[in-house]
Amino acid sequence: MRWVLHMDMDAFFASVEQLTRPTVRDRPVLVGGLGPRGTVAGASYEAREYGARSAMPMGEARRRCPVAVVLPPRFRVYQAVSRHVLAIVREVSDVVQQVSVDEAFLEPTELAGASVQRVEDFSASLRERVRREVGVVASIGAGPGKQLAKIASGLAKPDGMLVVPPEEQLELLWALPVRKMWGIGPVTESKLHRIGVTTIGELAAMHPQDVTSLLGQAIGAELHRLAQGVDDHPVAERAEAKQVSAETTFDHDISDRETLLAEVMGQAENAHRRLVSSGRAARTVTLKVRDSDFTTISRAETFSSATSELPTLAAAARRLLPIAVPPGTPVRLVGVSYSGLATSEQEPLFDHPADPEDIPEAEPEAPEPASAQQPTARQWRAGDDVRHAEHGHGWVQGAGHGRVTVRFETAATGRGVARTFSVDDPQLSSSDPLDSLGLEVDQPCGGGGR
Repeated sequence: MRWVLHMDMDAFFASVEQLTRPTVRDRPVLVGGLGPRGTVAGASYEAREYGARSAMPMGEARRRCPVAVVLPPRFRVYQAVSRHVLAIVREVSDVVQQVSVDEAFLEPTELAGASVQRVEDFSASLRERVRREVGVVASIGAGPGKQLAKIASGLAKPDGMLVVPPEEQLELLWALPVRKMWGIGPVTESKLHRIGVTTIGELAAMHPQDVTSLLGQAIGAELHRLAQGVDDHPVAERAEAKQVSAETTFDHDISDRETLLAEVMGQAENAHRRLVSSGRAARTVTLKVRDSDFTTISRAETFSSATSELPTLAAAARRLLPIAVPPGTPVRLVGVSYSGLATSEQEPLFDHPADPEDIPEAEPEAPEPASAQQPTARQWRAGDDVRHAEHGHGWVQGAGHGRVTVRFETAATGRGVARTFSVDDPQLSSSDPLDSLGLEVDQPCGGGGR
């Protein structure tokens, strides 16, 4: 009897912000780009109650949840917390497959042939240890295969656990919509809906030849097996991906430029979601196009430093389109990939290039007399990590009119005190985001719940 567990850290990016910035614990938090085209990379469960969610445009999320605290992503901090969690996981299980920065599969040898109660005890102990030693919440699902384990962890959220015995897996699986399965996206879902198949049970009941005729031999056969509860996919570490990508093939060739651009922007967003999930940033954007003659063309643009900002990445894909495809060319496939991946972002010396239409036209101004010119004040933005010579590590809660308000706290301190300074205060400087953990990077995070 095989037992596979799937551990997923709930609302991970937002939960880490709530851990390291105690003032926002139990408050709605949105993590993501702060610009006009910013996207939500993570939303706390408190924010989700207002209808905000990951991958939503930040403007819409803020309209739905006007009381949310909006913070820029800090991928180095998320990676550090993730490493601590995975270290615990590897201590308790000899077989582990990390899927992304916030989820992993386990297949502990000690659970082979174990009872449901034993698996529940193991899962509860692991969840409690992660909460106690790291301070974040993890949900766990368990079943006889990877797909069911992942589905179970999703059903267990938030902050839950679901162990599905083998004799109950088909009852649970067959009642779910087909979209819950691996490998079924909107296109495949639409094909199945057109023939009246909406649940996994209905897919399982189809004749195998009908499935492969509709979805293709390889994909159709695999999905049919999974729908019947047959899942022998191994839990095994895989090499870290050198790129993340998304692509789509059209039912009919597209030559209209606006339609094609919309498809490219859609794939740029899909690839960006995978980039954010991996906790990494990218230096290179590549556009892949296949025309009606099956000729594949790729064009790439590389930045001076890695970024995870969707507007910057999408703008590059937009610029590459006219280079790759002459006007009027019928196109059957487009894809966008991000490579040159890094686990952290660097501040570029110059801004990444944006589309001309995204840059507001400057108003002409009369030159200021030399005697009246002042040195440029430091620019602080909400969420920046800072250090004060007297008060220690903190984060910017707000800035304007020559003043900056800093909340001095870390994961180890509990709720801190807010103080306001001049933006040019010589005792105030930028700080390493990892200092917000309140400990040395290689030590356990500790620090309590979310």
